[in-house]
Amino acid sequence: MGEREGLIPRHGGYRKLISFQVAQLVYDVTVRFCDAWIGKRSRTHDQMVQAARSGVQNIAEGSQASATSKKTELKLTQVARASLEELRLDYEDFLRHRGIAMWEQQHPLWQALIDQRCQTADEVALWVKKSTKSAPSTPPGVSANAALVLIAVACSLIDRQVARLAENFESEGGFSERLYRRRTARRGEES
Repeated sequence: MGEREGLIPRHGGYRKLISFQVAQLVYDVTVRFCDAWIGKRSRTHDQMVQAARSGVQNIAEGSQASATSKKTELKLTQVARASLEELRLDYEDFLRHRGIAMWEQQHPLWQALIDQRCQTADEVALWVKKSTKSAPSTPPGVSANAALVLIAVACSLIDRQVARLAENFESEGGFSERLYRRRTARRGEES
């Protein structure tokens, strides 16, 4: 029958997930953005930073919980996605309230930022600085739009991750099913 499946499978490993890495970049960019363009004592500042943080933390927490609850992993990963959607709305509000155009997916800077493959907030800040010179927008406008591009990438990755998690949960089950299979196999060995 080959190697027996472990009751507690390998879990965690969230730092290797691209969804986690991009969500963490969104968090870092959001902290900088809010410190630069939103009043530090503003409720919006705190809410944006917390929504970005929730996007990161829930991916990590879900990944750790996956050992004993695939349902919790799925739920927390979806909470991460919902938090990033909340953050997206805050950036859209920022642009709308200031009369700054929001980039469509066809905007040349949208794909240019994706192609840049920024890994750090410093790299995004440098890209924004260079792009502000060629864009008919202000630094906060380019920064907010850049954050929206990164959020769109993170949300797309999380959507695919959630679909995969749901598919795996449906086909393989979770902890209870593994426990049942182990007990059934042990009983079969004893008889």
